[in-house]
Amino acid sequence: MPSFESSNAAQLQAGSSISEKRRKKNTSPSPNAMDNHALAAALPVVVSQSAELSASGFFDPLSVIHSPTLPPPTPARQATRVQEQMGFVLHRYPYRETSLIIEGFSRIYGRVALIAKGAKRPHSALRSVLQHFQPLSFSWSGKSEVRTLTRAEWVGGMHPLDGNALLCGFYLNELLIRFCAREDACPKLFDHYVLTLQRLTQPSASAAPILRSFEHALLREMGYLAELDRVANTHERVIPEARYIFDPEHGTRLAQMEDPTLCPSVDGQTLLDMEQDDYQRPITRTQSKRLLRFLLDHHLGGESLKTRRMLSDLHTL
Repeated sequence: MPSFESSNAAQLQAGSSISEKRRKKNTSPSPNAMDNHALAAALPVVVSQSAELSASGFFDPLSVIHSPTLPPPTPARQATRVQEQMGFVLHRYPYRETSLIIEGFSRIYGRVALIAKGAKRPHSALRSVLQHFQPLSFSWSGKSEVRTLTRAEWVGGMHPLDGNALLCGFYLNELLIRFCAREDACPKLFDHYVLTLQRLTQPSASAAPILRSFEHALLREMGYLAELDRVANTHERVIPEARYIFDPEHGTRLAQMEDPTLCPSVDGQTLLDMEQDDYQRPITRTQSKRLLRFLLDHHLGGESLKTRRMLSDLHTL
């Protein structure tokens, strides 16, 4: 198992994320609050009431990619008070002596930064609630970029991740932090995130196709992945037996002898399978992994993903 020691790791500034370069939508989502009963009904209850959340402290493997500094406020924001929004903790890190900064992910508000005041105190009600990969009900207020968390409750309905599945979960979280702009709602991506966590909890789950499916959904929702099964300039359906290149800037086209070796070529059948979210064929798994990794690296501008390296060391990703 690779070490998660972060004291000597190079930390990235929050503002350097690719997500901050992405233009935010002009429309604001409506703050439709949900009560806890509705939140609980949103997920199948697959964990018993006696199950306990992990209480292993506040160590987070993603701390190696996130600087523990408070982002500067945005004075132009209007004061808001948001109640009972379903979401997940993507990342958390200490702030001052007793508080935490939380990177949350909600269906309606997207990625949000929250300060959980006093959450590090031994008797804080938030201490055992702010766990990764568990659906929570968040309430917050404030007008700066980092809002104040006023309440957080465990909704339940999901098994905790462990082993390799836990590392896969942190990989998903790192992708969301790096690609999603703050307060830019991505409801379809949120739904796929929930589905992916549920898939990872299955005892016989194979991580590779689950991760490929999420990577595909992420790139599609971010606007980086057009139709895979159509040739870009003619809009003709790809031929299963032909060989194709997916150009990050122009889309799918037939592979040529002079194509750069860094740009992977794949079978037409692989593109058809990916468009159908079907990763059963071994060749589709191999080629889709190479293609999606190339596209993620391209849009990250060459910056590496720390959790991918950990997973690769375990022959999981």
